[in-house]
Amino acid sequence: MSSNLQLIIKREFISRVRNRTFVVMTFLSPLIVVGMIGLIGWLTTLNSDEVKEVVVVDETKLFIGDFENTKEVAYLDYSSFDLDVAKDSVISKKLYGLLYIPNKTSNNDLAKSIQFYAEESPNFSVLNKIERIISNKLTEQNYKNEGLNLEVIERSKAKINIQIENFSGEKTSKISNYVKMGFGGLAGYLLMMFIIIYGNMVMRSVIEEKTNRIIEIIISSVKPMQLMLGKILGTSFAGILQFLIWVFLGGIIMMIGYGIFGSSLEANTLEEATKLLEANHEGMMANIGEFFLEVSKLPLLELVLSFFIYFVGGYFLYSSIYVAIGAAVDSETDSQQFMLPIILPLMLGIYVGFFAVIENPHGTVSTVFSMIPLTSPIVMLMRIPFGVPWWQILVSISLLIGSIIFMVWFAGKIYRIGILMYGKKPSYKELFKWLKY
Repeated sequence: MSSNLQLIIKREFISRVRNRTFVVMTFLSPLIVVGMIGLIGWLTTLNSDEVKEVVVVDETKLFIGDFENTKEVAYLDYSSFDLDVAKDSVISKKLYGLLYIPNKTSNNDLAKSIQFYAEESPNFSVLNKIERIISNKLTEQNYKNEGLNLEVIERSKAKINIQIENFSGEKTSKISNYVKMGFGGLAGYLLMMFIIIYGNMVMRSVIEEKTNRIIEIIISSVKPMQLMLGKILGTSFAGILQFLIWVFLGGIIMMIGYGIFGSSLEANTLEEATKLLEANHEGMMANIGEFFLEVSKLPLLELVLSFFIYFVGGYFLYSSIYVAIGAAVDSETDSQQFMLPIILPLMLGIYVGFFAVIENPHGTVSTVFSMIPLTSPIVMLMRIPFGVPWWQILVSISLLIGSIIFMVWFAGKIYRIGILMYGKKPSYKELFKWLKY
């Protein structure tokens, strides 16, 4: 590495780290995230504390006692009142809604005639629970009408839990897919956010120096390619430092939060947790055990190495594009016309990852997009937890490295000409002309 490149990297790194915004956001961002989580939790608590009062007019008298009050919904029995009177009462008292169950000759007709009156659109969870209660009751009634024994039917139900095992004898479970989806999705999303945030930072740096005409002085003693690579590397080191600080501060905040609120939360939820464990102790313990078992089965070393390789490779690939755009324009407003080549592949990678990879990680779509350099950093990271042949990873990395070399050359050509061009909005046609110089 030449001395000029080292100086540029050091200059970019120090200028980023000493920037007041960088320092403030580095230490403030974890607190903002914690605050947002706390705010969402508090708002959710406020929302759940609101009891929805639903009036029930049951002309069949079949469902009396079936609608049990919960923390979210309270059912008021108005079956002795006329429907119009019940409606007026709901409106005057500003209650949540009215469930009307008419008296019909058959259960089939009854199922099609039940109505829910409300001033505003009712909550889906409330409607689903009401439908489930009525459906179960009518199903039991139909069984009785057919002369079937409900106890025999309940005992005859078979609960299936398919055991999964590969041909080499290694056992796994259904929860394995959720664990793999979570690890892959988190890695892909973090990579996308890092590319967007720090890529824009590099682009703004180039635009700022170009606008202030500082670049004319710098370029007299440094090669354009060295200046471009120095900006990318210096900014990436600053970003990695910020990311490590966030991880460290996040761990400290979690420990402090648990120390302050942990005991009180445990005391408040002790009774509910005890009831839940008693009701489904074996199932919960089995699921927790399966979760940690599946986490231990993940190729953690391969995941860490792959994340680092695709993290660095994806950032270099897209940062080269950001630098080229920054050199070609005079302001951030002018850069918007060139943002599509960056945003589109990133969004495509996320959509392919969350839809194609999760559904079929080894399918044609998943495999192809994990090889295309512009989408492979995200898609391949989502595929690796599901197990990817080593040759596919090597091919994907090789294509990514080749694309980085090409994109650095491509961006260097545009950067060399663009940093000294002022007062003109370049088109795609003009950018291709610059490649010939």
